[in-house]
Amino acid sequence: MSDATDPGIRVTEIASMDQAIELKSDTTAAFVGRALRGPLDTPVPISSVNAFARRFGGSWQHSTLGPAVEQFFAHGGRRLHVVRVANNARGAMICLPAGNGVLVLRAREPGSSEQIRAAVDYDGIDAGDSDHFNLVVQRVSPETRLVVDQEIYRRVSCRAESRTFLGDALQASALVALQLPLPAGRPAATMGRGVDARTPYVEHAQRGTDGAQLSDYDLIGSATAGTGLFALDQVERLDLLYLPPPARERDAGPAALLAAELYCRRRGAMLIMDPPSCWQSAADAVAGMREAAYASPNMLAYFPRLAVRGDADTMPRPAGGAIAGLLCKADADAGPWCDPEARPLRREFTPAAALTPAQVALLNRAGLNALAADGARPAGLRGGVTLGRGTAADRHLALLEPRRLCLAITNTIERATRWAVFEADGARIAVRLKAQVSEYMAALAAAGAFAEPAFSVQCDAGAPLPPAHPRRSITVLLTFQPPRCDTPLTLTLHQTVAGCRVATTAFAPARAATAACA
Repeated sequence: MSDATDPGIRVTEIASMDQAIELKSDTTAAFVGRALRGPLDTPVPISSVNAFARRFGGSWQHSTLGPAVEQFFAHGGRRLHVVRVANNARGAMICLPAGNGVLVLRAREPGSSEQIRAAVDYDGIDAGDSDHFNLVVQRVSPETRLVVDQEIYRRVSCRAESRTFLGDALQASALVALQLPLPAGRPAATMGRGVDARTPYVEHAQRGTDGAQLSDYDLIGSATAGTGLFALDQVERLDLLYLPPPARERDAGPAALLAAELYCRRRGAMLIMDPPSCWQSAADAVAGMREAAYASPNMLAYFPRLAVRGDADTMPRPAGGAIAGLLCKADADAGPWCDPEARPLRREFTPAAALTPAQVALLNRAGLNALAADGARPAGLRGGVTLGRGTAADRHLALLEPRRLCLAITNTIERATRWAVFEADGARIAVRLKAQVSEYMAALAAAGAFAEPAFSVQCDAGAPLPPAHPRRSITVLLTFQPPRCDTPLTLTLHQTVAGCRVATTAFAPARAATAACA
C-alpha cells in the first residue's frame, strides 16, 4: 500500500482481497532533526551514511542528527526516513538583472551550504519576442563544485497574466521559488549568441542561513501544515521514531517527547527516548524517571549514554540511533518478538557508566532498559522493557517484545484487511477475512512468535450496510500468547472507513485459543 498526493487530494492503494499477508517486512525508522542542508519537512528515505551525506550534508557540529544516522547504519539499520526541520533558516538568493527591475529567485532548501546558480538565454526565441526567455537553475556541490541537480524552463515569462508565467512553472521546482516584486521586463541574457559573458551562471547574491537552535515546537511542527514530526504522515509505515537532541548541549524537552508519544500511539510505533544528560548514575535515572512520570507502552527509554572506547575527552553521546539500528537488525534476522539483547553494540562504543546487576534490575523496574555488559557478553540492551507501567491486568505492555509483536500484528493486519470495508455485506467476507488472518497467524506461530502455538481468530462483518458506508465496521478478534507472557492476550481490531481502532485485553481466558483456529 502506498500513498500518492496531489494538491488537496490523497489517494491510498489498499491490498487486494485474499492477498497473503507477509510474515515480515523491513522495520522502518524515522529521525527528525536539524541538518546542514536538504528539503524541509519532507521525509527522505535514506539507505546509507553516504546517502545521508549527499542529501543532508553529513555530520555537522550544530546537530546530533548526523551521528544518530551513523549509529543507525553501523548497528544494522536498513530503512530510515529523515525529516529535516529548522528554526528560521533562510534560502540563498539569486538576483538576475531585468528590464526596470530584478528577477529574484530564492532557494527552496535553506542553509548556508546550499549552492545554487542560474543562467538566462534567448535561444529558440524569435528576435521580435521581448517577453519570453529560457532559465537554467543548478545546484552545485559545495565540496566538489560539480553540478548535482539542474532544472530547465523553456519560453517562460515574468508577466503574471501570461500562460507561460515563470511563477507557475516554478511551483514544481525543487530548487528555487520566485520572490516578489516582479520585474517589468524579462531578465537579461547571461549566455548564448551575442552575449559576451565569461561567467554565464549568476551565483547567489545572498547566502542562505542555518537558523537558530531547534526548539521543541520546531520538532513538533504542525499537523495542519504537515511539518515537523507530522511530515511523517507521508510515510506509509512507521515502526520506530527517534528525536535526536536538538543540540549537543540540549536535550529534547517534555513538550516534544509527549507530542511524539501521542503521534506514535496514533501510528502504532515505538518512540526511543534518550536519557537527559544530567543523569550521571542509575539512582539519578530512577529518580528522574519517577519525576518525569512518563507512562506509555509506546516509549522505550534507556540508561546510560554511550562513550567512545579509548576517548576520555568526548562527552557521552545519545544512543538512540544505535538502539534503533539494533532493533531493526533484530527484526530482520528473526522478528520483533525476539529478544534484542542478543544484538550487541559495536566494539567502539561502551556504556558511559558501569552498572552492576543490581543496578540493571533497579533500572528495569523503573521502566528503563540498561546499556550494560555482563559476564562474557558484550555491551548491549538489557531488560526488554517499555514505559508501559500500568496495572497487573496490562503488565504485558511493560515488556518490549510482547508490545512490539502486538504493534507489528495490528499494523500488518490493519493494512492487509482494509479491502473488507469496501466489499459487499455478507458472511462470505467474514469467512475470507478469517482465512486470510488465520494463515498469517499460523505463519507467526510456526516462526516461534508465540510462547504457545495455540491461537484463535474470529471475524465479524458487522451489520448489513453498503460498502464504504461511514458506519460500516469489520471486527477481527485475535487471541494468542506473546513471548514472556504466561497467559494469552486478546486484541480486537475494529476496521472502519475512517481507520482502525485497536483494543487490548490482557490474559484472556485460555479457552479462546485453539491450535486449529477453527
